[in-house]
Amino acid sequence: MPNHFSSTAILVTSDGLGHAEPELGHKLARNYFHTMLELEQRPQSILFYGEGVRLTTKGSPCLNELTALSAAGVPLVVCRTCLDHYGLTDSVAVGEIGNMLRIVEAQAVAQKVITV
Repeated sequence: MPNHFSSTAILVTSDGLGHAEPELGHKLARNYFHTMLELEQRPQSILFYGEGVRLTTKGSPCLNELTALSAAGVPLVVCRTCLDHYGLTDSVAVGEIGNMLRIVEAQAVAQKVITV
């Protein structure tokens, strides 16, 4: 299957997917990233800001999937301002701590941007 995500930036702006209770949102996020791995659909980058930064920290239900995506070469960029705001800078378990400049640059070179 061709990688249709190869020029896509994925924005993760909440602590889970959808507008559901946290347990379901986490399950959906884990399934989303797991499905990307199964289908070998690697996005150009995954960008985390707002509450989304929580998915990259210790204890996140998505760590295995995000670690596998990172190991497969997908840049995971985590907003430093957001981490600082939530007091999570020392808890990041996966990804590159970046700033809004790095996030905007990744969006600018992407042909498509999807917010989940």
